[in-house]
Amino acid sequence: MGFFSKDIKSLDDLFVHTLRDIYYAEKQIRDALPDMIEKATNPMLKQGFQKHLEETKGHIARVEEVFRMHGVSAKEVDCPAIDGILEEAHEVAGEVDDKQVLDAALIAAAQAVEHYEMTRYGTLVEWAKQLGRADCASVLKQNLDEEKATDRKLTELAESKVNLAAAE
Repeated sequence: MGFFSKDIKSLDDLFVHTLRDIYYAEKQIRDALPDMIEKATNPMLKQGFQKHLEETKGHIARVEEVFRMHGVSAKEVDCPAIDGILEEAHEVAGEVDDKQVLDAALIAAAQAVEHYEMTRYGTLVEWAKQLGRADCASVLKQNLDEEKATDRKLTELAESKVNLAAAE
């Protein structure tokens, strides 16, 4: 189903489609994080990625919970946006030899992922509310709040340590 597919006829259809999009995205992120953990050299960054891997597993479980609550099957739809973000991250990381610069690149890539997730979850929360599904909105907001917290931690780490080390 394409984004502007004739199968999307209502806000509910769009909500389910976008839920399936973020479900796919979260699974791709879960699969990409071990490589990022392995490549990171800054101990705080490595630990942050490990923590986010566990959070991502929880995000997947929450999305599955929303599928159940909403009475639809938990299925994925391809998400070219997250595929592109992750592919770019992989390519850039593969081109960097300096470990401090690599850590800065990994943070930038991770923040691109976080920002994508924040846009999706923010939209899903609001659509759930419009659909009268405060229960679904509440579950999705937990994911949104964790994504925002991860983004803040990445910014703090970049600004206080990693970018400075990369610039030396």
